[in-house]
Amino acid sequence: MTWLTWRQFRAQALTATAALAAFAAVLVVLGLKLRDRYDEVVAGCAARHSCATARDAFLGQYDTLVFLVSAVLLAVPVVIGIFWGAPLVTRELEAGTHRLVWSQSVTRTRWLAVKLAVPALAAVVFTGAFSLLLTWAASPYDEVDGNRFAVLSFGSRNITPPAYAVFAFVLATLVGLLVRRTLPAMAVALAVLVAVQVAVPFLVRPQLREPVTTTEALSAQTAEDGRVDLGGKQVQILDFVIAGAWVLDSGHTLLDAAGKPVRTDQVKSCMTGDRARDVACLAGKNLHFEVTYQPAGRYWSFQWTEFAGYAVAAGALAAFGLVWIRRPIL
Repeated sequence: MTWLTWRQFRAQALTATAALAAFAAVLVVLGLKLRDRYDEVVAGCAARHSCATARDAFLGQYDTLVFLVSAVLLAVPVVIGIFWGAPLVTRELEAGTHRLVWSQSVTRTRWLAVKLAVPALAAVVFTGAFSLLLTWAASPYDEVDGNRFAVLSFGSRNITPPAYAVFAFVLATLVGLLVRRTLPAMAVALAVLVAVQVAVPFLVRPQLREPVTTTEALSAQTAEDGRVDLGGKQVQILDFVIAGAWVLDSGHTLLDAAGKPVRTDQVKSCMTGDRARDVACLAGKNLHFEVTYQPAGRYWSFQWTEFAGYAVAAGALAAFGLVWIRRPIL
């Protein structure tokens, strides 16, 4: 049964191997270039007092390429689910070949278990190798960017991609088992997997641990880590970052010493166009803002939590499928 499953799957396996080899070549070149550029531009920037400029130049040069390869890896589990999982059972049901197999000594449960195991193992190897290569290649970029919790970064690095790939494969296989038609199964699986990829980072992941709320005084450093916005009635600090942490809000209302929001007309006298002077003027007014974030130290606990969540979900779906396939209707 294992040999038969491998023979049916070898075309997909060979295609995946060729794709991995191509991506590996791209990622090795990217990783080497990132390291060379990091040494040239970023390393030693503190001695030159030009880290902000060096950081912007480094990220600006490679952000598009890193974004693209990260997006590809984020899409790989969905592709595996649609093209490996959804047709796995439906093509047998549509062709009627399942009756021949089940009339032999192989039980339905064993048949499905083997058909799930071989591609699932291949999905782990393929996405795991891709993730390992991308994590290595993009490490200088991630170090400078300092935002490993970002949707693309978190979902395409380290241990989360292999677990999500197995989940996507098993879920799509189960959809095929229930729908029993290849194209509808692929469409339903695509919709569900895209919904999961949107829901997990935006709805589930922020709630995995209680976030931390802290108060930051407005200073030259905090102004460097964010952007003062005077476009509304109240002064906002936008895009504030804490190195390595996940800041949950993009905008923070600036507060005075009494904790009241600072109105734009109260600080317009500080806005002369000279950034250093403007920040010094604002800092002298004893202003602060609140930031809610997930600390950098929680990164690996989040990775392992999502890994376990996807693994448990995949196991539960596989168990349901093994029970469902024993129904006489099939």
